Amino acid sequence: MSDSPLLSRREGDVLVITVNRPDKLNALNAATLDALDAAFAEAAGDDGVRAVILTGAGPKAFVAGADIAEMNTLSPVQGRDFSLRGQRMMRRVEKMPKPVIAMINGFALGGGLELAMCCHLRIAADTAKVGQPEINLGLIPGFGGTQRLLRLAGRAATLELCMVGAPIDATRAAALGIVNRVVAAAELEAETLKLATQLAGAAPLALRGVIDCVNVGGECGIEEGLEYETAQFGLMFSTDDMREGTTAFLERRKPAFKGS
Repeated sequence: MSDSPLLSRREGDVLVITVNRPDKLNALNAATLDALDAAFAEAAGDDGVRAVILTGAGPKAFVAGADIAEMNTLSPVQGRDFSLRGQRMMRRVEKMPKPVIAMINGFALGGGLELAMCCHLRIAADTAKVGQPEINLGLIPGFGGTQRLLRLAGRAATLELCMVGAPIDATRAAALGIVNRVVAAAELEAETLKLATQLAGAAPLALRGVIDCVNVGGECGIEEGLEYETAQFGLMFSTDDMREGTTAFLERRKPAFKGS
């Protein structure tokens, strides 16, 4: 329905989820956070979905931030609960066993950048702007912005973006490691779908293993990370996909992965 906070459609094995509040620049209110949480939970359990694209409706914004009108009336306890609500949803996206690509078609500010950063990959239009402007509202990022930005772009860039509050363009965001690729706005959808389709054709269990290893390794020491990687590597040898992939290589043909 047109008044739903989300729209979704299938492109083969790829699920495209669109935040659908263009009149609010796709701002994240509580209802939208809950809808995203439910949509990703459903996608995680749907064997027909092999990759997900997340974007925003309309030509102006991916997600321009959290809904300021809704936040303006919150008490301290309610503000903390709102933060936890967003963090839980974004942690679900980050831990998805299937690749999630943020298609940044416009402004990704505050909660919008936080939403993009919890995705596994980010492709931005050359017209996109990203930033953490919460300081201008007397706030700090509340959906994981200080933590994921620190891990993607480092301490200096994180402090600059969060303390100055000014947005940066997609080219600088790519140079800082915040986005993976920048493409012409007219080519954004086609390029993102091309990458998502490529990932959808890859070995699902191996993709999950990569996501798990990177998530675990990003939060622990090198020895623990290497141990986890070794365990996951060995586990792949129990899969039909590993046998199919290595056999296809030896037979010089394209593998047909089934996720088993």
